Amino acid sequence: MSALTTAAPGVPVVELDLAELRRDPYPAYAELRRTAPLAWVPSIGRHLLTRYEDIVRAEKLPEVFSSREQGSLLLRTVGPNMLREDDPDHRRLRAAAEPPTRPRQVRDLWAAAFERTAHELLDRIEGRGEAALIADFAEPLAAANLALVLGLHNASADDIADWSRAMMAGNGNYADDPDVWLRAEQATRAIEEAVAGRAEAVRREPDGSVISSMVHAADPVEVAEIQNNIKFIIGGGVNEPRDVFGVGAWTLLQRPEALERVLKDPASWKRAFEETARWISPIGMYPRQLTQDHEIAGVTLPAGSRVALVIASGNRDESVFERADEFDLDRPHRPHLAFGGGPHFCMGAWVARHEVSTIAWPLVFSRLKGLRLVEGAADRLDGWVFRGLTSLHVTWQTH
Repeated sequence: MSALTTAAPGVPVVELDLAELRRDPYPAYAELRRTAPLAWVPSIGRHLLTRYEDIVRAEKLPEVFSSREQGSLLLRTVGPNMLREDDPDHRRLRAAAEPPTRPRQVRDLWAAAFERTAHELLDRIEGRGEAALIADFAEPLAAANLALVLGLHNASADDIADWSRAMMAGNGNYADDPDVWLRAEQATRAIEEAVAGRAEAVRREPDGSVISSMVHAADPVEVAEIQNNIKFIIGGGVNEPRDVFGVGAWTLLQRPEALERVLKDPASWKRAFEETARWISPIGMYPRQLTQDHEIAGVTLPAGSRVALVIASGNRDESVFERADEFDLDRPHRPHLAFGGGPHFCMGAWVARHEVSTIAWPLVFSRLKGLRLVEGAADRLDGWVFRGLTSLHVTWQTH
């Protein structure tokens, strides 16, 4: 099945500026939902599906909206992997990799180490009275925790964070920048080497990690398959918790009433996590390719059509979420799309939820007294394929 690289007949063509999308994609998405819920965008080279209901429907039809997209940036960056596979291959790889990331395993195997790492990182900065909280805390925390869960004891948190940035840049490289591809290739080679070393070690001595789980899977997984899947997990496994942490902390620091509420009622940190992930989705969209002709959003798309499920837009759909552009801790519960859906629901969702809402936010706000944003700091939201804060400069009392 060849990929169709033009608009399907009858689909509106909408010009979007990628630089403007990076700055703030939400106004463009609101306009698309209103006027062209399925639109061909030449600068992105695919049809954008922007309404919640249509995205949910597409996610429930993986046999039509295939993850095996030809020319996928993720495939180019990391090679064949479960995120770009359909069943039965997807199910085989997922069953091998997933057990260490389930809620009970997160609680019993990893939570204590996550908490130790958070305290160690805060120990380094607490006496300073100021920090760039993403670079100094959130990113190294997410990277160190991910190394632990994956079983990459031969990689530092800095390695993991660097590799993640390089690969995520490749995965969002719609501008086809050759320097971005070069950095992504260097990262993937380093990961392959690290994974090969650990796969050999856990073959002799299992350790409960994702690599160990894949090596000892009942349905055999080749080392090359383990390497490719660890690459894609490193890509998303750092940026999602890092970006939800950063956006949520930044948002609460600008809303004293909401912050006071979560500090008084620690159970509401979980609600803050879900609302942050809905409001500013760390992953904004992912690609699909149609295996057959299919009608959606009032248009029949032919087989081979390239589609982006714009979950960031679905999470702001006014027909599902009242006052969707507002951050609201009291929002009535409706499932958001930030972790995807269907068979590809994010494998790391429970890890991210626990490390951010149970550990990172409560510790940061309890240990750094009088935490506040640095006025005039150049902290801003950036990105549309992946979206988060560029930095988070804060200050607090040290006596």
